[in-house]
Amino acid sequence: MSVGIVACGAIATHISSIVDRHNLDVTLYPLPPLLHNSPKLIAGEVDRLLDEISSLHDQRAVAYADCGTYGVLDEVILRHGVKRLSGDHCYDIFAGQSEIKAIMTSNPGTYFLTDFLVRSFQRSVIVELGLDKHPDLRDDYFKNYSKIIWLAQNPNDELHALAQNAADHIGLDLEVRNVGEAGLERELLSLLNR
Repeated sequence: MSVGIVACGAIATHISSIVDRHNLDVTLYPLPPLLHNSPKLIAGEVDRLLDEISSLHDQRAVAYADCGTYGVLDEVILRHGVKRLSGDHCYDIFAGQSEIKAIMTSNPGTYFLTDFLVRSFQRSVIVELGLDKHPDLRDDYFKNYSKIIWLAQNPNDELHALAQNAADHIGLDLEVRNVGEAGLERELLSLLNR
């Protein structure tokens, strides 16, 4: 059975690795990760792409959590009769909803990083927020945060240095939690009923 998955570009590489490990007949259709900077656009882009691939696959699915759409993505999911990853955001998927809830309960000022955000921090955060041109805005953006947790999927020395650089750039202490890809793998296989 051919499956087309509309995926968040920030997790598409991880999904591709999982698909390869399980030898699944899946075609990924990643959307730009920077949509997360305008979450109100996510549902419309997912809707458009689901329409576009509707005749190409036996089954379709969506590899997004809610991702700041506040239920609008679920309306698209319902209309197309497909399923999506569970949770409010990819942090729930990688670390588990109960773990993220516990972290946020004990420290609501936590800023999360994934491997993708570690790699793209300069572009997705610094440039997108204009901090490259106006570094004085750093405190305006990050004054309510007290620490950074990197939810590491595939940690290595290079990523650790980049994560530390991100934390240093915004003046917060870095904590690393090795979460791997197991949570995403479970979610993806469940999404595909495997």
